[in-house]
Amino acid sequence: MKILAPSWLVLPFMLLLAGCPEGGGGDGGFSAGGAQIAFVANTGPNELSAYTINGVGALTDAGTFPLADIPSSIAVSPNGSFAFVGTNNGIYAFTVNAVTGGLASVAGSPFSSANTFNAVTVSPNGRFLYAANNNGTLSGYTISGSTGILALVGAPSAVGTTPSGVAVSPNGSFLYVSNQGSNDVSAFTINGTTGALSGIGAPVAAGTAPSGVAVSPNGLFLYVSNQGSNDVSAFTINGTTGALSGIGTSVAAGTSPSGITIEPDGQFLYVSNSGGGGNVSGYRITAGTGALVSLGAVFPAGTIPVGIATPGRP
Repeated sequence: MKILAPSWLVLPFMLLLAGCPEGGGGDGGFSAGGAQIAFVANTGPNELSAYTINGVGALTDAGTFPLADIPSSIAVSPNGSFAFVGTNNGIYAFTVNAVTGGLASVAGSPFSSANTFNAVTVSPNGRFLYAANNNGTLSGYTISGSTGILALVGAPSAVGTTPSGVAVSPNGSFLYVSNQGSNDVSAFTINGTTGALSGIGAPVAAGTAPSGVAVSPNGLFLYVSNQGSNDVSAFTINGTTGALSGIGTSVAAGTSPSGITIEPDGQFLYVSNSGGGGNVSGYRITAGTGALVSLGAVFPAGTIPVGIATPGRP
């Protein structure tokens, strides 16, 4: 679950609702006797901001948590127990206090230090974490359900140049990586027992400088925001093999589209456009075909919005 800020941006870049339920749907929060919680990763001061969310959606400051390194992405386990942050020096892991939103460092964190990770995501069953490394590889880890400790699964897998986004299908069977440098998407099957990855064919071409990647809640479609060509590419997913097939031509977005998300019902897709003054493009997903139809207008956002999330669908 990743929304990547390009490496040259030094900004607060992502709001992530903690506690996404397994399968990627639901209300975007977790209870377990606690509150719904949101996090923002801030690349300027190198810190995480935590918030609790009340019944009308208002955010209450729950504190900030400094990082020694520059964050690029964040993911939260489906049960809301752990938060993982990709940085320029490994992966930071935290336990999450379900009541206060407080974070406590997991023993051994950061993991795989000395590596720069552009994107991280957690599998829908919460057992595995996958991280896209700036050197063109993808690493898989098991997550200890009791401690949040990460353990590397095998050797890193080769992907394209400058991987920038990573997403797992709702059934946990397939993983996709958008490669900003090589303008394509790499696809893998996931071993449900070990978490090991196996490549599917050759990379599939996307637009120019693909940034974010998202899979629809029904697992049938994949979408990629292309920062260089200012558009969104759409693909169907073969439910048996995980292979991708393009859906027509790319659909126009705003300037420098970056973050991408699909709301839990799977009807609408939104893209944050980091250029052109800052706004969000919206699309209706055509049932059956997955084709995108523009909602006909852009929605205002803040300055340089590079990340976007809907409840339960970072």
